[in-house]
Amino acid sequence: MRLTHEQEAMAAAVEDQWLAAAVDTGPGDRAAAEAGVREAYRLAGLPEPERIYWLGSPRAGAVATALLAAGDLPGETSTPTHALGEVGAPARAALLADGEVERPAWAAAVVAELRAQGWTPGETAGASMRRQVRTEPWASARKGAVEALGSDGWAQLSAAAGRRSWGLVMDLVASRLRLRLGDDLVADLPDEAGRAARRPVLDAIYGQHDGAWLSTFDAADRLCPEAGLMSRLTGLAQVARHTGWWWANERVAVLTERPRLLARDNVGRLHRGEGAALEFADGYGLWAWRGMPIPVSLAAELPALTVDRIRQEDNAEIRRVMLEHFGYERYLREAGARQQGTDETGTLWWLDLPGDEPLVMVEVVNSTPEPDGTSRVYWLRVPPRTRTAREGVAWTFGLTAEEYQPMIQT
Repeated sequence: MRLTHEQEAMAAAVEDQWLAAAVDTGPGDRAAAEAGVREAYRLAGLPEPERIYWLGSPRAGAVATALLAAGDLPGETSTPTHALGEVGAPARAALLADGEVERPAWAAAVVAELRAQGWTPGETAGASMRRQVRTEPWASARKGAVEALGSDGWAQLSAAAGRRSWGLVMDLVASRLRLRLGDDLVADLPDEAGRAARRPVLDAIYGQHDGAWLSTFDAADRLCPEAGLMSRLTGLAQVARHTGWWWANERVAVLTERPRLLARDNVGRLHRGEGAALEFADGYGLWAWRGMPIPVSLAAELPALTVDRIRQEDNAEIRRVMLEHFGYERYLREAGARQQGTDETGTLWWLDLPGDEPLVMVEVVNSTPEPDGTSRVYWLRVPPRTRTAREGVAWTFGLTAEEYQPMIQT
């Protein structure tokens, strides 16, 4: 099957709807989300979960799922084993002990929230049902879509209805959150507790972020309604419209709220100059600078950065964030960069960076004046091998210095 331009336009419109849901913020409809969870279990041929717990963020959800893996307070005898692995006594103590083991206030709040919603010691979540609830229905729907559309038609539809949202949602938001969340849990919780809390991160169902692939099946369903593709995914789709990450287990489902704030730059990367770029109602947040998640400790440092502090940073990625926040022009000036030469395209600057490749930049002055008569200056980072400003400017266009022959300079 070959899609027409009209069909591709329809697919893109469907993707727009799912993309909006994937980046939506604020509370969803809890009743609708819970109904979606029960429907997802029924479609998977499973009994409905006995309980559904709500937490304020993926961090709280991961810890709650780890707690439900333990199922008891320190001193109890039950030590159930399930898909997340056995949670040892030290991990249970760190996560659950009342005042005997030092733990963050937010972790204590997770315990309190579970208890407030009716959790009692001894209650366990049971085995993970992620494969039955999410993976197998996805595989079944994909098989049906390929049969209905053909391999070429499915590939064309996937590009029309999913490529853009996958890049904007899964690559630039969900994967960044997964990476930072795992690191935060290990950093915030002691040893075994941190490792136990990190395991559920890999077992999460992504809720609203699953819109990045649900959009393609929704579009396929509209093209081939006789295949009944979305009928296999109605539960997952309903949950995705109303909630964030969630966990499906044999007896218990753990759902989390969507973020209350999502800040991105003009190309969709997580970014915020001051404050968390992804912020949840319970206080958890992901700080990011132009797409790169950064520790809260670094975010607190950014407003007061100095040349010496940047120079002392060993991590090259963290140093890049520092440089971008501090400003390349200011850093070159205050750190004593060497002028390597000037030509009709601009000025080439060079600065050695300890433990990293040199910082080499071309200073370019816009030849078209601004309305106030001033000329804007641009700074272009170029490879360390660059020897002239012209070579550097040419490189930004994918050309050699000899090939770069602009008719009009703007």
